[in-house]
Amino acid sequence: MITKRVIPCLDVRDGRVVKGVNFAGVRDVADPVRMAEQYSREGADELVFYDITASHEGRALFTEILRRVAERIFVPLTVGGGIGAVEDFARVLDCGADKVSVNSGALKRPQLIDEAANRYGSQCVVLSVDARRVGPEWHVFLHGGRIDTGRGVLDWIAEGVSRGAGEVVLNSMDTDGVRQGFDIEMLQAVDALVDVPVIASGGAGGAEDFIRLFTALPRLSAGLAASIFHFGAVRIPALKRAMAAAGIPVRLDGFAGEEAE
Repeated sequence: MITKRVIPCLDVRDGRVVKGVNFAGVRDVADPVRMAEQYSREGADELVFYDITASHEGRALFTEILRRVAERIFVPLTVGGGIGAVEDFARVLDCGADKVSVNSGALKRPQLIDEAANRYGSQCVVLSVDARRVGPEWHVFLHGGRIDTGRGVLDWIAEGVSRGAGEVVLNSMDTDGVRQGFDIEMLQAVDALVDVPVIASGGAGGAEDFIRLFTALPRLSAGLAASIFHFGAVRIPALKRAMAAAGIPVRLDGFAGEEAE
């Protein structure tokens, strides 16, 4: 069975890692370069770097910080924020990213997914979806969760994958930062819809939530989290050992130094 990935997420604003609850109440956490180095040493399978205000502010992503992060880690790096054209893919990849995450830019111009997949391959294109319940439906939001597009989550993900997205990150705005578990119901619907890897994001409060996630959804590719790692609720080595003890396949090598304890 393919090992499940544990992915820390670095939300960056004004050059600092920040974190909020339900996409609001954002507070400063740490320097992104130091934090990325720590997670790489601790055995993270990948890292995700989001410049969370780039799209809303209509500017390019922080490339200087990105270069410094890429130079200091030894795991795959996915980067997103302000990606609105194929030229943005080139710029981010040149800075050391392995994959590029598209969100608001693709919603505004879905052809971006086709263009990027044709030029760089589907494995390079990650469709990130910020989703929230609106009545009985799941809606897609853009600009960091600020605007309700009115579009259904399943409809948009199906289109994105058909256009060439090779991976989907599903960010549940309802569970984000709350630490009460992933949105299993929405993830089940998406996992049943597509054949590309799906990454769960939003709601992890501890190792038990990752175990519950992969037990309920054995096909799911990865779990992404921020708060529990940033604030020390669980360390990556301890999380992976708990997952392995529960029978979930994980990569247990890669721990280094005291961070692995």
